[in-house]
Amino acid sequence: MHHNLLFDLDQTLLDFHASEHLALKAVMEMNGLVFTEEDYGYFKHINKNLWLELEKGKISRTELFRSRFKALFEFCGFDTGKTDLLQINDDFIDRMSHNGILMDGVIGFLEKVTDKISDAEIYIITNGAEKNASGRIASSGLDKYIRKVFVSESMGTSKPSREYFDIVTTTIGDPAESYVVIGDSLTSDMLGAKNAGLTSCWFMPEGDIEEAKEEYDIDYTASSFDEIFEVLLKWSAVG
Repeated sequence: MHHNLLFDLDQTLLDFHASEHLALKAVMEMNGLVFTEEDYGYFKHINKNLWLELEKGKISRTELFRSRFKALFEFCGFDTGKTDLLQINDDFIDRMSHNGILMDGVIGFLEKVTDKISDAEIYIITNGAEKNASGRIASSGLDKYIRKVFVSESMGTSKPSREYFDIVTTTIGDPAESYVVIGDSLTSDMLGAKNAGLTSCWFMPEGDIEEAKEEYDIDYTASSFDEIFEVLLKWSAVG
């Protein structure tokens, strides 16, 4: 049995917002729009709400991809009536896929994990697009530490569904006690771990932490990679 570490990708190992910022600026300028920080803030707000709707099964991925750029471009005064919004989304994902930006301290952390935790296997669990995730992982150098990447777009289901995590654990093949889910999202990572009955570690917790821990049955919290490492040492010594 291995110690299977299921890491979320964005804002856990990779700086999603930094890549997103670069890609959005490029796509807006490609379409004749002037990029501003106000535009970026609006896009982040809309995008976050749409992903929450997707996690709840209320919209499809295609609806999400189309809606986020329709809302943004109309916010900027752009007539989207004859615009191929999915092509704009494809251009956005293409730009992001070449811009994997590591969270500070990630490489040293992963090297320490693989060196100090026996039988550690590192996996990525993400709700992102396949091209976006794989491109940023490769361009950042994360790929040499990762055993396998599980991308919702290729799986037909998303975090936090039990089905998503069942596919992950069935593919890996080890018993439930061999997994720990590490991620920053309560509604995706922590709820997913709860739904699947897996150990969880909430990274970069904020807000009412104790209330969240109770609601989502969170086992561990960590505010830095050093703290995650100590959590994983403790967890692996028991498992």
